[in-house]
Amino acid sequence: MTAIRQEAIQLLEEMPEDRLRYIVQIIRGVNGLYHDNQSEKKEAFKKLEQLRKKGTVTDYDAELASYREDKYGAQDSD
Repeated sequence: MTAIRQEAIQLLEEMPEDRLRYIVQIIRGVNGLYHDNQSEKKEAFKKLEQLRKKGTVTDYDAELASYREDKYGAQDSD
């Protein structure tokens, strides 16, 4: 058991019974926030994975030339 956990248990043992109710509510709230945050991160990552496009480019020079032509029009190269 870690030192911080031991300290928390000691403080709980010293606390009057009527105040423990509030501590339990706080702990549940903190645990809920942590677990919700983790599930939100996982859901966001899953959405990003679905949006990610798989690359199919094999000729990068031709692909670049195509984008340049689309953006700037046909240009003479010297």
